[in-house]
Amino acid sequence: MATSGTASTFRPSISASSRSTHLRSSPFKAPSFNPLPPSRSRSFSVSCTIAKDPTFLMAEAENTKAAGSDPTTWKRPDSFGRFGKFGGKYVPETLMHALSELETAFYSLATDEDFQRELAGILKDYVGRESPLYFAERLTEHYRRENGEGPLIYLKREDLNHTGAHKINNAVAQALLAKRLAGQHGVATATVCARFGLQCIIYMGAQDMERQALNVFRMRLLGAEVRGVHSGTATLKDATSEAIRDWVTNVETTHYILGSVAGPHPYPMMVRDFHAVIGKETRRQAMEKWGGKPDVLVACVGGGSNAMGLFHEFVDDTEVRMIGVEAAGFGLDSGKHAATLTKGDVGVLHGAMSYLLQDDDGQIIEPHSISAGLDYPGVGPEHSFLKDMGRAEYYSVTDEEALEAFKRVSRLEGIIPALETSHALAHLEKLCPTLPDGARVVLNFSGRGDKDVQTAIKYLEV
Repeated sequence: MATSGTASTFRPSISASSRSTHLRSSPFKAPSFNPLPPSRSRSFSVSCTIAKDPTFLMAEAENTKAAGSDPTTWKRPDSFGRFGKFGGKYVPETLMHALSELETAFYSLATDEDFQRELAGILKDYVGRESPLYFAERLTEHYRRENGEGPLIYLKREDLNHTGAHKINNAVAQALLAKRLAGQHGVATATVCARFGLQCIIYMGAQDMERQALNVFRMRLLGAEVRGVHSGTATLKDATSEAIRDWVTNVETTHYILGSVAGPHPYPMMVRDFHAVIGKETRRQAMEKWGGKPDVLVACVGGGSNAMGLFHEFVDDTEVRMIGVEAAGFGLDSGKHAATLTKGDVGVLHGAMSYLLQDDDGQIIEPHSISAGLDYPGVGPEHSFLKDMGRAEYYSVTDEEALEAFKRVSRLEGIIPALETSHALAHLEKLCPTLPDGARVVLNFSGRGDKDVQTAIKYLEV
């Protein structure tokens, strides 16, 4: 997911209990497994092949009967929390009430004018929205063909948000929601907990703590407790698992801020909707700038929050291409990559069914990306749905290609991108030569590269 390799919980200093989740991971792949209905979900954290139990068949029938094979008319998610066959709730029974309470609160606050007014005010005055839709003139010139024409490149500048990435949108909204009930990008979470006076615990893989030392200092400076996770691969997957264990143990007093469109329902829906401001602003700004919609949307995909924030507004506009870019690491054939949608299989991890990187026995394969935020073996269930329905396209970019884009965009535009964002920027090398003259490309510039400079120094000569 496009974060700094963290997972987070916080304990509100309020009398009412606030709750939520994500799950631990010790995956296996059974030949057949019948999950219990959501009201009786078992405690497990596995990658498995799921047989079609009655609940699954009811969910599938609900969407198929309503919409057939047109992805723009499916409910996303349906009443069972599924995007087609993906999503759902695969969590310990301990967390089922917390998830139900969270879903009820989310739907209630979606129509609460006071909540929406307060959130809009914080996004404007604290986060700094709306973020600009910037015409990248020199990058556009770079992709101009010999005849002097080519596509036009625009950058949705989420890097200009407070804390330097898109993650703050969701972190603010979930913190505000949790206070009403009474990571993910750890800096964003620590920031909003400081803003709202909440105790904050950040779980971070020990390996990611080393390559994100600047962010660790920022989180601690903001008053958060950063707990290193040394188990497993000591990266995002293991940090997520540890945060879920904390949440299960302290469910009555803890809210888990899940930073991506992953995990059990309602998180994929809720995080998407809190980030949907990105796409809504993009539509409005595009109309102001050229009087129409973008032709192509491009975003990096780890868990997939920044991409869904941009895509969601345009899913029904089938003439708009949506392109997600994953991390190919050392190459798709190397076994060292994080290209889940390109090379993965369907299974269950951290509370939801989606595509995962797993071996023939269902064991999770260790992912690799030079970007800490893309170094995850799963992906949000709605991305899996959009892939299978053919509504969105997904490609992959290697570490080397991302580093070249990191350097290229820094020099052409004077903007240092995050290594996550650099993957999307690198795909322009393959995409732009295929586009017609004048095609308008909007790329979600999801984060700034301050946090990645120490990593880049090891590989780049400048």
